[in-house]
Amino acid sequence: MDTVPTLESPAHASARLYEAFDTQKLPVIFTVLCLISVITSVVSESYGVHPYAVLALNILSYVFGGWYGIQEAVQSAREKKINVDMLMILSAIGAATVNQWHEGATLLFLFSLSNVLQTYAMDRSRNAIKALLKLRPNEATVRRNGKEERIPIGDLIIDDIIIIIPGENIAADGVIVSGSSAINQASITGESVPVDKEAGDAVYAATINGSGVLEVRVTRLATDSTLSRIIQMVETAQHQRARTQYLLETFESYYAIGVILFTVGLIFIPWLVLGHEFYASFYTAMVILVVASPCALIISTPASILSAIANGARKGILFKGGAYVERMAEVKAIAFDKTGTLTQGRMKLTDVYVGKHNPENVTESSLLALSAALEGRSEHPIAKAVVAEANERKILIPDMTNFVSLPGRGVHAKAEGYLTFIGGYRMFEEHGEIIPADLMQAKERFEKEGKTVLIIHRELGRSGDKGIHEDDGGWLGCIAVADVVREDAVIAIAELKRNGIVATIMLTGDNPTVAANIAKQTGIDEVYANLLPEQKVEVLRTLQKKYGVVAMVGDGVNDAPALATASVGIAMGAAGTDVAMETADIVLMGETLMNISYAVNLSKRARKIVWQNILFSLSVIVILVSAALGFSMPLPFGVVGHEGSTLIVVANGLRLLRHR
Repeated sequence: MDTVPTLESPAHASARLYEAFDTQKLPVIFTVLCLISVITSVVSESYGVHPYAVLALNILSYVFGGWYGIQEAVQSAREKKINVDMLMILSAIGAATVNQWHEGATLLFLFSLSNVLQTYAMDRSRNAIKALLKLRPNEATVRRNGKEERIPIGDLIIDDIIIIIPGENIAADGVIVSGSSAINQASITGESVPVDKEAGDAVYAATINGSGVLEVRVTRLATDSTLSRIIQMVETAQHQRARTQYLLETFESYYAIGVILFTVGLIFIPWLVLGHEFYASFYTAMVILVVASPCALIISTPASILSAIANGARKGILFKGGAYVERMAEVKAIAFDKTGTLTQGRMKLTDVYVGKHNPENVTESSLLALSAALEGRSEHPIAKAVVAEANERKILIPDMTNFVSLPGRGVHAKAEGYLTFIGGYRMFEEHGEIIPADLMQAKERFEKEGKTVLIIHRELGRSGDKGIHEDDGGWLGCIAVADVVREDAVIAIAELKRNGIVATIMLTGDNPTVAANIAKQTGIDEVYANLLPEQKVEVLRTLQKKYGVVAMVGDGVNDAPALATASVGIAMGAAGTDVAMETADIVLMGETLMNISYAVNLSKRARKIVWQNILFSLSVIVILVSAALGFSMPLPFGVVGHEGSTLIVVANGLRLLRHR
């Protein structure tokens, strides 16, 4: 049965259209009409047009220039607050009272223009991240019931198979089921270099496919994609005020009351006590009311903080609020989880040692080939590392038979009739075997470096019942694997220290030998090993007493308690990870450690610009108030100085959008 679409009522449609028009265009139109009214009034007065006509034009300029200001002032009055909008409206009314309509209208025009430009500038910060939405396609090619069709992305469901052609934007978060390609993930992780992806790898909505054709199984709906959650987080962060902004907004109301009381005093004390002319006293008071308004001061912090949040988001660094931008600038020490943070979180073959007691035809390549053949049927991370290295070197892996797994010890199998073993020292020790001295020295050297060692032995007797002895010539050698340090770890740690971080600390559940080796490679200052999750929390509290503000960097899953305890919790490599996004204060979508240094540098730059703006704003207020009291500064000059300082502060904050 066909459904009849519901038509929107004309009244509702008109209201919705007016609302959209009002929020986007009307402030600009009213500002332009205010300017036209002011100019027309001045010209009309100079040509002797009837005073009532000039008055009508002045009133129109007041209406257009003060329309939004008076709404804000009334709203503040209802909340029993006084803000800068009320000060501006009172100043304009005061100017009209002493028949200075043109000055009052000019004030309202410049104030209205300033607000329009501020809104435009702030929207640039907000829209810097929302522009990511444009990267997400509106439709996707999906295969259903053996047929391919184009459908809106909102109609995609979990487990749909979507087809991504070369150069196309990926429509939804998912996992590649077929194909391989290089994916540009800059919109999500901030990585500038495309990442090679193949079957089994995750991909994200709004990233760009390279030259390969991909089939992707949808794992998240469009409304729940990583991109959507990033935008939601940034929008939430933009409404969470920084501590400095909160203090300034609290200060605004009290300051405005003080300005009004001071203005009233300037009107009546010189007139009633000192015998000055009322008009002159009132005019000076109106100038003070304008120049003492803290517009630039109040806008100084949000203009900078929002720009910093937007800049970070474009780099894959998500601050959950302005408070964390400020707090990151105060961090003195940073604690790191080891596995998956300082290291790659996956095993890699690091060394191949050919023993001295091996047959003459054994080489490093043949030893690695034999090791890969023995480990080829295992899903253990160490086995995967050995096989991956052999494949990367394009080494031919021989066929083996009669596989026997010895849990916790190793594997043995037959190749060309020979029984071959691979395993840890424990497997051979339990059988009372004597391992050659050179092999033991290599094993001990690798283990001191925090590596896991596997020994390879081949029985030269075909029966396999001779036992394993030092003098049988079958000790082929050993291989070592380790969770290797990230390529950028050393540079990142050094960069943090250059940015003022006084101490870097490793918190790990791994053994002290491995931890100390990783710390030595990366330049970490302090190491705490063999820690359970709750013990990491205790260590963090001790570090906070020692250093003050301490950040914790982890993967956001097993480090959740520590991330929550730290002064600033930083989840790294968190693209698509729910726990990381919810637990941490700062989320690093990419895998590079350099983003931590970038976050520190960006936060410190933001703090510097915030204080530049605050000091500049206060200085302008002092100078303008002094000029009004000491040199009888005209109202138009005060208006230009006041509104000009506001625009300068906003422009200075926007510089953070271009921070590198």
